[in-house]
Amino acid sequence: MATDSPDAASRRRRREVVIAGHTGDAATGLSHVSDPDSRVRASALRALRRRDRLSCALLDRALADPDPTVRRTAAELAASSPGVALEPLLADPDATVVEVAAWALGEWGDHAAGAVGALSEVATGHSDSLCREAATAALGAIGAQGGLAAILEALSDKATVRRRATIALAAFDGAAVDAALERCLDDRDWQVRQMAEDLLDRRTGC
Repeated sequence: MATDSPDAASRRRRREVVIAGHTGDAATGLSHVSDPDSRVRASALRALRRRDRLSCALLDRALADPDPTVRRTAAELAASSPGVALEPLLADPDATVVEVAAWALGEWGDHAAGAVGALSEVATGHSDSLCREAATAALGAIGAQGGLAAILEALSDKATVRRRATIALAAFDGAAVDAALERCLDDRDWQVRQMAEDLLDRRTGC
């Protein structure tokens, strides 16, 4: 009798896991969290979250998975699980993992205050602009004073990052913030100028 090729077998297992997530079969998801195929492991995580069976212990293990596909999926799912070991992924060698981890920490809000230092390093020093953008946005969502310096520095980055930084300033007050918004009114990017104008109008009640 013919047997599945390795790729076909992986596709079959992945299909089973996806279906299980929609039919309430958490046991199938749990049985594939250590599958040899990273795509199956990632699908198992999503299936377990769909059935509300993704524990913090499983999520922490997935955040340390050797494959970036699994780490990225786990980081995304961690957005609704404050307290798991997400901050180490800000130093991940895969930029897509860093980006999603930064976004997820922003979703934690003030629960991620302890990650402000690491996020600031990403916002000001990461080689990938999407990572800098996500970290800058997260600093604004967290709103901790310790992240303000990095947000102000991000106002000198490329346009996409400057836009995020301008929006992030909405979480802060003070003369330095007002002065930064005033400077943004002369930014070469029209979206930055518009955001700054809107924020300044809101502050003055106009």
